[in-house]
Amino acid sequence: MFKRLCSTAMIFGAAALAPPQAAVAQAMTCLPRDALVERLEDRYKEHPTGGGLQNPQQLLEVWASDESGSFTVFVTRPNGLSCILATGQNWTGAARTQPDGVAG
Repeated sequence: MFKRLCSTAMIFGAAALAPPQAAVAQAMTCLPRDALVERLEDRYKEHPTGGGLQNPQQLLEVWASDESGSFTVFVTRPNGLSCILATGQNWTGAARTQPDGVAG
């Protein structure tokens, strides 16, 4: 019984000491959009492949490289600050197809 009580106390104690989500979100890599775009183009040979408004205050962008397969997903705010949400390898873009009956 005492072992279970101590184990439970340790688990809940560790959970209480965990950093709040706001602190985790602040650890995201953010920098001016111009600097990020320059790095993506020069170092990783990435270019815009998609994106859209996540909400009126955030533009979500997906950049990828056909050469290396790398990709970066980031959000840009109105103040010009961009925060990287995800990066990875082996990007495969979806093939764009023309819907039936649409001239184009």
